[in-house]
Amino acid sequence: MIQKIYDSELKVMELIWEHQPISAKQVSVLAAEKYAWNVNTTYTVIKKTVAKGYVQRSEPGFMCTALITREEARRAETQGLINKLFGGSRKALFSSLLEDESLTQEELEELRQMIEKR
Repeated sequence: MIQKIYDSELKVMELIWEHQPISAKQVSVLAAEKYAWNVNTTYTVIKKTVAKGYVQRSEPGFMCTALITREEARRAETQGLINKLFGGSRKALFSSLLEDESLTQEELEELRQMIEKR
């Protein structure tokens, strides 16, 4: 099971997913450009993702490769949200989405089609 992915970890994961395999140094360069992070911050977050089993770091060059996919991370975070806010009920989540008055008719139609395809 995937543990909670914090925002900083997700930012590093996004960089790795987009550019893998990628060196830790290059991740730190991209994080500095995109998030104004310093090298120490980036390396600390990379270490956390390695410790959680999300990323593998290998030699030479401390190359980073994701061990989980974006979709696996999305599913785990979605399930965490469902558990936390909707008592584990997907139906309650979906009901909340349907009650959202900002959904357009087109979005509602897309949701209906997704359900019908299941």
